Amino acid sequence: MKLVYDIGDKPPIQKNLVYALQQLLAIMAATLLVPVLVDASGAYMSQPAALCGAGFGTLFYLFIATRKKSPVFLGSSFAFIGPLTGAVSFGFLGIFLGAVFAGLVYVIVALIIKKTGSAWVNRLLPPVVIGPTVALIGLSLCGSAVNNLNNTAAGSYNLISILVGIIAFFITVCASVKGSKGIRMIPFIIGILGAYVIALVLTLIGRAVGNEYMQLVNLAAFDNMQVFKVPRFTFLGLFGLYENDPNLPAAANLISGIGDVITVFVLFAPVAFVAMAEHIADHKNLGSIINRDLITDPGLDHTLMGDGVGSIIGSFVGGCPNTTYGESVGCVAITGNASISTIAIAAVYCIVLSFFDPFVCFVNSIPSCIVGGVCIALYGFIAVSGLKMLQPVDLNDNRNLFVVAGILVCGIGGLTLDFSLGDGKMISISAIATALIVGILVNVIFNKRKGNEAK
Repeated sequence: MKLVYDIGDKPPIQKNLVYALQQLLAIMAATLLVPVLVDASGAYMSQPAALCGAGFGTLFYLFIATRKKSPVFLGSSFAFIGPLTGAVSFGFLGIFLGAVFAGLVYVIVALIIKKTGSAWVNRLLPPVVIGPTVALIGLSLCGSAVNNLNNTAAGSYNLISILVGIIAFFITVCASVKGSKGIRMIPFIIGILGAYVIALVLTLIGRAVGNEYMQLVNLAAFDNMQVFKVPRFTFLGLFGLYENDPNLPAAANLISGIGDVITVFVLFAPVAFVAMAEHIADHKNLGSIINRDLITDPGLDHTLMGDGVGSIIGSFVGGCPNTTYGESVGCVAITGNASISTIAIAAVYCIVLSFFDPFVCFVNSIPSCIVGGVCIALYGFIAVSGLKMLQPVDLNDNRNLFVVAGILVCGIGGLTLDFSLGDGKMISISAIATALIVGILVNVIFNKRKGNEAK
């Protein structure tokens, strides 16, 4: 696609501060949701700390690992929710060790690729495989967008919630399609803030007349708000600073022997390979958007190293291993802004704003329906990006057709592979990773080409 700002371009600072805020809002909901899903009590994981960890992890990825060549944000990974839930029982040390093990898997694979080269990746993942996989990543998120739109978390169907979410989507589309050049660069900010004002008016009216149905904005998020608040950092827990905290169910660090270490390793290491498949798909997709082959330059070894070490950094600070975000890729695709400086400023925002309690409270007050409405555009663009990769693929050829069919049906159908480790612990290979494995196998076994056909 034609970019407004390429990776090395630096938008004017006043505009760039706004563009970075848009990137921040695009990744914010998912980044803040992971610690809540893993540890709702907040004893071992906190939202501001996860936000700060994502910022530091992203800066490492951008400037050290990929040498300012890959414009994507790293945020809290949903792939590790299961392992993190198990690791919480081992305290701060268990959480951090899990991220170290997962990160080391990335680092080891990165070193192997550095030695052997990445040409095999392109052979193993041609457009006929990676295209439907990228589309599947977007399609797999559709349920999340619709659940947010329905306000499912509130426990009851709400037509007003759906209406406000659809309004957020239409404002975003209108800003992106009909807005001036400046407005087209910030459609998500316009969509979120415009719908938030409408939701706030409805909430105040609902409060005045005693109608809970209309109260969409979570004003309780501002209760006990402080201007400055130090996040509950994981590394402080590792050093024993929370041992006397009455909110902790037990001692801060509960790793008692090599058996516990092995258990944590078994929880995290296999999932790292699953997340790695999505990492490659994300970078293939991002590369097609910014017109560069990121698998070659900066190279898959650099991107994997950045993701792995970024996960360790993120967990050391905020407990959550990081991963590249499809929301960030979608934001780049829709706005045409691939500037590294924009992503970097967004990362700095994360670090600074994690100490600024009013901002965290504001984000937590945004109705889920607004997030869902905006995500219709974000997730849709991810899916469409994958479909674009299929344009040069001949789907009249059954060898290609069955590869795409296997990936889409297994992925959309939700085919997962679950392995029991005993004691109620499980390793689960996600539907996307399972679909990718199916696609690779079908392509390798049945789609061999020779001579002129291969060329």
